[in-house]
Amino acid sequence: MLVTEQEREVLTWEAFGDASRELTRVIVDDGFVPDIVIAIARGGLVPAGAIAYAMGVKAAGTLNVEFYSDIEETLPDPVVLEPLLDTDAIVDKKLLVVDDVADSGRTLALVIDLLKAHTPDVRSAVIYTKPRTIVQPDYSWRETDKWINFPWSTLPVIT
Repeated sequence: MLVTEQEREVLTWEAFGDASRELTRVIVDDGFVPDIVIAIARGGLVPAGAIAYAMGVKAAGTLNVEFYSDIEETLPDPVVLEPLLDTDAIVDKKLLVVDDVADSGRTLALVIDLLKAHTPDVRSAVIYTKPRTIVQPDYSWRETDKWINFPWSTLPVIT
């Protein structure tokens, strides 16, 4: 599918810096201080790191999930990939799950359900939320219905 520039939300590195700080401010103002920030890899790695630093949270983890195969092309279902998160380390901890976007929401729903089996206090934060998501994140910087160009994933792969 060809997506034109007018149909895209473009996030620059500078705007990402502002977005991550503004999103962190919303979380902190809500009074939520997680014990651990969990990034949904790969898209959530950069936002999770920025938010963890901005909050002063040193404990961070990742859960690797594959769902998108190309622009607006997905696998039938999100798939958790190895290495897996050490679930013993998250028992009864307050967790903040971070991803770049809640698009369909299926990845976020999968991860939240997996983590809630180990701890009751799981909240989610994303840079963008799409109107069609099946899961409303607890915290979101902006809503869009456009395809998003993130600064960490727009350039071609280096070979």
